[in-house]
Amino acid sequence: MTTRLAEHYESTVKPKLKEHFDYTNDLAIPRLDKIVLNMGLGEAATDSKKVDTATNEMARIAGQAPVVTRAKTSVANFKLREGMPIGCKVTLRRERMFEFLDRLVTIALPRVRDFRGLRTTSFDGRGNYSMGLREQIVFPEINYDEIDDIRGMDVIICTTANTDDEARELLRAFEFPFRD
Repeated sequence: MTTRLAEHYESTVKPKLKEHFDYTNDLAIPRLDKIVLNMGLGEAATDSKKVDTATNEMARIAGQAPVVTRAKTSVANFKLREGMPIGCKVTLRRERMFEFLDRLVTIALPRVRDFRGLRTTSFDGRGNYSMGLREQIVFPEINYDEIDDIRGMDVIICTTANTDDEARELLRAFEFPFRD
């Protein structure tokens, strides 16, 4: 089963990028590799129930179970010991990646308060794009009445592009709402 965005990539985005950058080999055309969602939980050091609720919300948003991240070192000022849970993350690939990207662009980002577009400066120099969301309630899977705390999350979109320009054009072809 292929998703709507996967078909859109094959039929529209690939030929457009091939023409724009004059690729001779189809395998050189940039494509989406993976999407990583990360939710940091600083308050989890004092309340372990926060980790359970955050992983449940992340599982609803991503469609797969997240991995709990743990502290690598102890930091006395933060009351943090080595091995304590401090967040959760999930890596999406293939169909789930395209489904999440579709929901992000068409549903979640338009629901962000005072949204004026995404910054084009958030590329890392190697074709990957990072953005932050301040509230998890912009996703339709999260019921506002059931949440205990508003948490943000990081969304990292990894591509096979070699430069930021190639990645920017790839994401523009997927109708990312960049500020121009």
